[in-house]
Amino acid sequence: MKCPFCGYTESKVIDTRPTDEGERIRRRRECLKCEKRFTTYEVIETTPLMVIKRDGSREVFSRDKLLSGMIKSCEKRPVSLSALEEAVADIMTTLQNRLEKEVPSTQIGELCMEKLGGIDQVAYVRFASVYRQFKDINSFLEELKNILEYENGKKE
Repeated sequence: MKCPFCGYTESKVIDTRPTDEGERIRRRRECLKCEKRFTTYEVIETTPLMVIKRDGSREVFSRDKLLSGMIKSCEKRPVSLSALEEAVADIMTTLQNRLEKEVPSTQIGELCMEKLGGIDQVAYVRFASVYRQFKDINSFLEELKNILEYENGKKE
């Protein structure tokens, strides 16, 4: 494993622990040259999941891209990174359990919105505004009404 600080290829493992319900292994390493510490993750190599985009093109599913989108929607919100990582892990588990090799981006977007709705409503609306590509203020207001109706239904 190459050190992200100095590029040296030798390091020693200081700590190892399972994460994401045993789906990944987190390793703390120390570079043998500069002695700085860094974290790596080990995952089982699986058949890549392909995402069918709106324009019909396909690309390999990226956990990092999904997490990045969720982080952007939660900027300046009281949402922890661990909550978002857990949501991404849940989405990935859901997709893998479907045993499909190709998944429309719309399904991933809906799963993401479902998770964000339970984490932070402002982040949900931010994500929805990009994902649903609201054409005008009325379509945006319609989405807000749906959120309010859902929340009022939960409280009763």
